Amino acid sequence: MTDGYTQPAFSLLTRGALLCCALAGFIGLGASARAQDARPGPLPPPPEERSVRRAGTTPAAEAPPALPPEEILKRVAQKEEQFLEARTHFWNRKTIRVQEFGEDGKPSGQLEITTEPAVTSDGKPYDRVVGQPESTLRSLRLAPEDLEALAYIPAYPLTTRQLAKYDVKYMGKEQVDEISCYVFQAKPKSVERAHAYFDGVVWVDDKYFEVVKTYGKWVTDLGDVHSPTLPFTLFETYRENVEGKYWFPSYARSDDTLHFSSGDVAIRLIVKWTEYKALPGVAPAAGPAVAPPAPVKKP
Repeated sequence: MTDGYTQPAFSLLTRGALLCCALAGFIGLGASARAQDARPGPLPPPPEERSVRRAGTTPAAEAPPALPPEEILKRVAQKEEQFLEARTHFWNRKTIRVQEFGEDGKPSGQLEITTEPAVTSDGKPYDRVVGQPESTLRSLRLAPEDLEALAYIPAYPLTTRQLAKYDVKYMGKEQVDEISCYVFQAKPKSVERAHAYFDGVVWVDDKYFEVVKTYGKWVTDLGDVHSPTLPFTLFETYRENVEGKYWFPSYARSDDTLHFSSGDVAIRLIVKWTEYKALPGVAPAAGPAVAPPAPVKKP
């Protein structure tokens, strides 16, 4: 799986086959401790049993930061480029879950699969299913491949190579899980058929210039990108600090509603990436020497 903007990042670059990804506030608030001179650890996702506060995509502008926004974005893009490349050298486990909710707002059914990277006998990579409990969905009829298509969420929109394709506006500062962040709104200058572009908000650590949270969608000239079978377009995404120097996605969530003749059904998609491990014999791009991540509170 790739997270760039080229054809490999998406199985089909059409409205029906592209998965729209999210940028949270790409994304709610969580809770992790952070020492003054230590790197932050993973951002705990919001509790899954209740809705989270959605950050608007047009917060009121504040006074400009001491460092020019252009310089902040330059540093952010360099980090994003590094993280995008480094992530290809890590193994991780991925869990995809679709939930239905009843009229009382409580989960009434779900379908979940867990996959791990694997390679076929002829050297082709694929996701091997390692866990698949029986589906308890009532209204939806989904196959495992429907869920697998939902897991390919681009994670790094503002890389050095892509930054010039966006209008990025500084919107102010906000605390995210005790991390002081710059908030930027990103919109593509133009859209096209062959590439999907991010439209949303990014939260940037104001000390290390790293994106820690995103909320938004991905678009082409056909409109919002989503899977062939489900309507999810806006995603709230948290990142996790790996090895004290990389920020990789750890949790993405999207909520939507399906409309049936018998009534509406609220649905939720959750994707989790866990157990990041560097692949043996492959060295990720070297990052700056930093202090280890601070301890993290469990959500």
